[in-house]
Amino acid sequence: MAAPPHPESLALLDRLVAALAAKGIVTEAEIAARQAITDRASPEVGARMVARAWTDADYRRLLLTDGAEAAERMGATMAGAPPLGVLENTPARHHLVVCTLCSCYPRAVLGYPPHWYKSFAYRARAVREPRAVLAEWGTAIPDDVEIRVIDSTADYRWMVLPMRPAGTEGWSEDRLAALVTRDALVGVALPKAA
Repeated sequence: MAAPPHPESLALLDRLVAALAAKGIVTEAEIAARQAITDRASPEVGARMVARAWTDADYRRLLLTDGAEAAERMGATMAGAPPLGVLENTPARHHLVVCTLCSCYPRAVLGYPPHWYKSFAYRARAVREPRAVLAEWGTAIPDDVEIRVIDSTADYRWMVLPMRPAGTEGWSEDRLAALVTRDALVGVALPKAA
């Protein structure tokens, strides 16, 4: 859990917001609206996107070619966000998303990043030894499957389209979405049918 902000920081933020409002750059209502959008974002959005892609070939094509538009179609507001790329896992390739510099993360479709995603240990080790990091998560990727580590940046955010688990044919989108976790959406876990 993060420490509460210092009173000096809050006072500085209040002065900044007042200055931006005085110059007509942004209003407090616009800031509050954007904060509400950010607070509503969650991994459920990304899970619904994956479930739709598993059941709708046209949506799958859109998701893989224009992740931001695909997110917008599912109700996620992407205005002002960096482009969203979506990486498809296949039997031959598994993707693992990391931000090597800080914690760039597609918040509009995954919510706030977990603490481990921002940690130096995850950021450094995921690049150097991705198979070992995945094994620590209980995610065993066969040796003949390439693991591709993708760097999420301030200019471009990434999400994973995991493979649909076997035995889920005929399932509803809601039931499929329940299989998709935040961890599967960044590649540290795999969705599993119960």
